[in-house]
Amino acid sequence: MAEGIVVADIDDVPEGEGIKIDAAVTGTVDDIAVFNDDGEFFALDDTCSHEKASLSEGWLENGVVECPLHAGKFCLKDGAVMSMPATEDVACHRVIIDGSQLRVVPNPARLA
Repeated sequence: MAEGIVVADIDDVPEGEGIKIDAAVTGTVDDIAVFNDDGEFFALDDTCSHEKASLSEGWLENGVVECPLHAGKFCLKDGAVMSMPATEDVACHRVIIDGSQLRVVPNPARLA
């Protein structure tokens, strides 16, 4: 699994957006959200740690994703909480760009 799992093509994730990858594809305990922030790609657990909202449906700005439900914010680089009402970080996963494909290497602590 060190080489990662192909989850999408680069073009599948529009700039400033995120997409959700089903946990059945990644073998993780949560779905994974893959984000394109100004051409840089990041992957976090998809579920907000405050409520059960999908972070892939959130808003991106300056390296941060804002939850669409209650506006908690998380750092795209490491999943760290950036604002209330969230108080717990979300797990991050490594993204590898392989030509036009995006590969995700799941965080070992989050494997099902």
